[in-house]
Amino acid sequence: MTNEVQLRDVLEADLPILFEQQLDPEATQMAAFPSRDREAFTAHWTKILGDATVTKKTILFNGQVAGNIVRFEQSGKPLVGYWIGKNYWGRGIATRALSEFLGHVTARPLYAHVARHNVGSIRVLEKCGFKISREDPEPSSAGEEVEEVVLKLDPERTQDPAPISLL
Repeated sequence: MTNEVQLRDVLEADLPILFEQQLDPEATQMAAFPSRDREAFTAHWTKILGDATVTKKTILFNGQVAGNIVRFEQSGKPLVGYWIGKNYWGRGIATRALSEFLGHVTARPLYAHVARHNVGSIRVLEKCGFKISREDPEPSSAGEEVEEVVLKLDPERTQDPAPISLL
């Protein structure tokens, strides 16, 4: 195995795998984001796939769907988000995928919202040049208050993306 990370356009065939990944209870707790049932998940991804303003990529690891990464606007701010299947945690996949994604998504500043307890995701973002810009308690999608960290990538980001292939 070469431990190759690649980004490619999201295919409808990826959605069943992405659906299963977001069902994992440990992952949803880590992200402080509830899983969606199949109907809600399908409606969400149908909207994303139909929105030309959203940059969306599937993350592949050794040819297998490891997760997804997106760039979208919320309240006029450009945001990045990603989800890595639990089976792929701890291998540097998120860092490599985000670094490559940032080489193609050039909008700056770029923001990311992360649950404060999600230390792994905060570390991924910091490795890619993001800096903590504020910490706030925010209501989560489940209605409970979550301590959130907002990270910002400024225009002066100088880190070169890791060499991976974009399909």
